[in-house]
Amino acid sequence: MAHLTLAAAILSEILATTSMKYSDGFSRLWPSLGTAVGYLIAFALLAQTLKSMSMGAAYAIWAGVGTAVIAAIGMVFLGESTSALKIFGIFLVIAGVVVLNLDGAH
Repeated sequence: MAHLTLAAAILSEILATTSMKYSDGFSRLWPSLGTAVGYLIAFALLAQTLKSMSMGAAYAIWAGVGTAVIAAIGMVFLGESTSALKIFGIFLVIAGVVVLNLDGAH
């Protein structure tokens, strides 16, 4: 169950970060509210995850997956530059999460 809660927290964080892009520096109401609500939900779900998963594992997964997905969204949907170096960097982030979790996520 902890992994499902963490996945929901990550999804909420990704949606909040994407909303922040569209908030135009928090000058647009709905994307700004989406950012605030998304992060509130994300942190509440992360806090629930930490009841049954180690902090190091949960945060590594949270940060790594969130970073990789946000970078991919930027490159695929928002016109940010794509390069072999950026893709390699995403791979390294994911590899780091895997290595940190080799000892188990609980």
